[in-house]
Formats: sequence, structure tokens, C-alpha cells
Amino acid sequence: MADYISVRVTSAQLPKFVGQKVRLVGKTIKIQGESAIVEASDGGQVEVKMTTGVKFEGVFNEIMGTVQDERTIKLVIAVDLGPDLDMKLVNDVVMLTHDPRWRDRMFRQ
Repeated sequence: MADYISVRVTSAQLPKFVGQKVRLVGKTIKIQGESAIVEASDGGQVEVKMTTGVKFEGVFNEIMGTVQDERTIKLVIAVDLGPDLDMKLVNDVVMLTHDPRWRDRMFRQ
């Protein structure tokens, strides 16, 4: 995964990243067949298309994958973040990483 460099996003930011690798923290709402619906840190719902042999379970997960369209991510891997997570804090951190006042100070481009 060291070569899987990606940016953390909210559901509202997905349209800007179509075709790109991203990370999205979400709460599992429903898993059905080869797809799942998660609620992102900003409250929006995102469909996660799972690939053969790659699944996720648990309440909160960090989804890493490729944005297919404005509401869909194709899963590469997921990290279980446990049963309890402060999604407001997650959202605040994600928004700060995109804020130009802080982005260049905190993250190298």
C-alpha cells in the first residue's frame, strides 16, 4: 500500500476526483451483494463497489479506492476503524487538508 497515495475526501468532494484514488471514512449503512452504502463524514451517502476477495465489515471503515462517478468508489482495500468514531472530527480534519491556508504547510505536494 505504500504506493497507494491518495487524498482523503468527503462525499461532496467525489465529483472532483473521478478516476482518481481516494480515501473516504464512512459508517456502514447497508451491505448487499457486491456493493455497500456508507455514510461519509459529511453525511452524504456513497456506494462502494467491492471487488472479488476484497470486502469490509464493521461499523466505521476507511475506504480506499478509485472514484467511478460522483457517488461511487470501487474498493481496493478497507481499514476497520472500530465501532465508535467521531465523524465530525473526521470531517473537520478532511476539510482542513483541503484548505489552502493549511494544505501547503501540512502536506507536501
